[in-house]
Amino acid sequence: MPGDSEDPNEEVQYHVELAEGDVANTVLLPGDPERVEKISEFWDDYEEKAYHREYRTLTGTYDGAPISVTSTGIGSPSAAIAVEELARVGADTFIRVGSCGALSADMDVGDLVISTGAVRQEGTSDEYVREDYPAVAHDEVVSALVAAAERLDHDYHVGVSMSADGFYTGQGRPGFGGYRAAGSEDLIAELEAANVKNIEMEASAILTIANVYGLRAGAVCSVYANRVTGEFRTEGEYRASETASLAVKLLAKMDEKKEEEGVDRWHAGMSLD
Repeated sequence: MPGDSEDPNEEVQYHVELAEGDVANTVLLPGDPERVEKISEFWDDYEEKAYHREYRTLTGTYDGAPISVTSTGIGSPSAAIAVEELARVGADTFIRVGSCGALSADMDVGDLVISTGAVRQEGTSDEYVREDYPAVAHDEVVSALVAAAERLDHDYHVGVSMSADGFYTGQGRPGFGGYRAAGSEDLIAELEAANVKNIEMEASAILTIANVYGLRAGAVCSVYANRVTGEFRTEGEYRASETASLAVKLLAKMDEKKEEEGVDRWHAGMSLD
């Protein structure tokens, strides 16, 4: 039966339960399966293609552009599985849409952070490539996300993120009973001093894997917590969802422009209008 095999060459992928033709070229990657419908609220139309474990996939259109969303669960291991299997069924561009903790006092809850790259403090990407290989966002995806945030008039910040494997001790929080991992008390100050913008849990693996495979990837996250000021509110996820969806439309325009011009790379001298 399709989907029952772990063979990556199977027509239906083992975890996401998708086959070629089920997804658009560009897929948004939130963590929470419940967030996929919130993202699709901005679309023209959509259809659920699969829902298996933490992987829920909808495919539709946004302002006429094909678009998909697949939830990945929490953390880099499950996000890596999603990228692997989505790429095998035809996706070539990935945008993480998530939440994060800000690392600067002048960043407000509800602001967006657009990643240019990420500190690889998760372990999944180490299984793909040497540890000094950079996790870098694709310049076209960064440009599309910035342009989308500007057009939507959302407050945003652009820079380097840090991806952790744990929510508590891995992000400098105390563990059960107040347990403190070695170095955790200094983590936030060290990252802030290095001008790292935010902490989340998936971006560096997604960016690394996409680069290794010659695919495009980026990330936009809503600030839920400011780790410097201590402020916390679950706010701004719709801004990230709307920004990422518009970015897919802008990426489609970039690709059309590249084809018209006969070039391989979009650049700032090429209009999107």
